[in-house]
Amino acid sequence: MNTINLTGRLVRDPELRETSTGDPVCALRIAVDGMGRSNSVGYIDVSVWGKPGEACARHIARGWLVGVSGRLEYREWVTDDGTKRSAHAVVGAVDFLAAPRADHATPEPAAA
Repeated sequence: MNTINLTGRLVRDPELRETSTGDPVCALRIAVDGMGRSNSVGYIDVSVWGKPGEACARHIARGWLVGVSGRLEYREWVTDDGTKRSAHAVVGAVDFLAAPRADHATPEPAAA
């Protein structure tokens, strides 16, 4: 079974694009605490397809806390200069958990 569940903060704004067939796909990158032996931060790429991906692009931005669930994919490619590259990414769904802390600032009281 290939399932993964992660919670992390977006490290950049979502990037929405369309495939050559017109399908929308949103690319996210999240920072996840506690990766590896040293409990360092790990950076994970996430792809969200279709209407959920469009919703991600509209409603969340850098700093949001999100929950991600889906499957882990591995891909390989060769760059234009002939270098072999590979990457792991999560393909799945995103739950919007909390806005960035700065968005929760207490408003200034109105002058009387």
